Amino acid sequence: MALQLYNTFSGKKEVFKPLVDDRVRMYVCGPTVYNRVHIGNARPVVVFDTLYRLLKKNFSDVVYARNITDIDDKIMKAARDNGEEIGVLSARFAEAYSEDMAALNNLEPDIIPYATQHLPEMIAMIERLIEKGHAYAAEGHVLFAVESMDDYGKLSKRSLDDMLAGARVEVAPYKKYAGDFVLWKPSSEDEPGWGSPWGRGRPGWHLECSAMIKKHLGDTIDIHGGGRDLTFPHHENERAQSCCANGQDFVRYWMHNGYVNINGEKMSKSLGNFRMVKDLLGQYPGEVLRFALLSAHYRSELNFSADLLDQAQRSLDSLYGALRETEQVEADEVDLGGSAFMAALEDDLNTPIAISELHQLAKELNKAAAGDQPRLKGALLEAGKLLGILQQDPEAWFQQVRGGEDISADEIEQLIAERQQSKLDKNYARADEIREELKARGVVLEDSREGTKWRRE
Repeated sequence: MALQLYNTFSGKKEVFKPLVDDRVRMYVCGPTVYNRVHIGNARPVVVFDTLYRLLKKNFSDVVYARNITDIDDKIMKAARDNGEEIGVLSARFAEAYSEDMAALNNLEPDIIPYATQHLPEMIAMIERLIEKGHAYAAEGHVLFAVESMDDYGKLSKRSLDDMLAGARVEVAPYKKYAGDFVLWKPSSEDEPGWGSPWGRGRPGWHLECSAMIKKHLGDTIDIHGGGRDLTFPHHENERAQSCCANGQDFVRYWMHNGYVNINGEKMSKSLGNFRMVKDLLGQYPGEVLRFALLSAHYRSELNFSADLLDQAQRSLDSLYGALRETEQVEADEVDLGGSAFMAALEDDLNTPIAISELHQLAKELNKAAAGDQPRLKGALLEAGKLLGILQQDPEAWFQQVRGGEDISADEIEQLIAERQQSKLDKNYARADEIREELKARGVVLEDSREGTKWRRE
């Protein structure tokens, strides 16, 4: 089956064909680094990391870029509130973001461009837009003239009239049209700024991505991804800038993931209902968070809850359990081409169906004769790799400390040894007591002819 992706621009699933055969260029909008990120910010990272893994399997030349926005009014405010330099604050939170995303088993993108490192490219793009009549300077600002683009609004399916209807905001006097957006704005003496033909200032947010994409990936890219909330105005404005400056198509496939909700409301810092990734990592392994984010189709809204995370942990326990039972079996190298698992992933990243196929493989592995185990184990591990899961040693998975637990692996081993000695001494009451004590602390013992294994619940 050929890879099919839902294209926001066309509003339908399309067979994916890169601009150049066997060569894929993908860009995903990264964070504005003024704080730790919440689990809603992590969803596009996990979604497009999974797509990146799939693309790398199907194409030999894949380049994935995810930017860091390190100049923005929110960053400036946070730096002022903290009494620190903007560069110090943005560097700290960029590093924290990298750590949080790595904890969710995300691969590092091939390119991580920082906005502040691309000011010459941004200024050059503004100059081209002015030359072509798509932008104008006014009172230290430069604005994009949206009326100069015939199909502005086509990505978000909005007309100019719709965009302005009901917008009860004061229109800046220097704008020729109320919907025109900022490409460059002046900076005061106490604000970060860079020299430009229009005076000392800083770029507009939308411009940053357009300039970084052009430099690192070219005028036209295959895939541009991000959260649904970026469709308008951010991606609409990116498209306008890039198409008008470069004189050609900008993105061939636009992809957007759905919101993460809490109690039916979109998770966001403005609503105060967010769950920080860092805090969640103190309660659950990162692989559990990743599995939970993949449990719903990426275009659907995801209702995030403790129940969802607990179910994800139980599912991973089941899958790792199958690998643990066959830990002595050498896995075969398996080509998943043509499998039900690959068909699900290639059908617009249908991860819920792909996960159900993982469970089916684990079920078959648990029941398989010895001769079939290497193939099934290999298939389970290869499928897990494409989803970014099941790559840990099964014993390590079951023995890792989970949220709220207060007992170390060394303590558990000591109690197991004491229990074994108690059984040898025929002190069965103490042996049972140790089993119950460990169970109360979230540790389950499993006795077998090979000895006693343990896992955390």
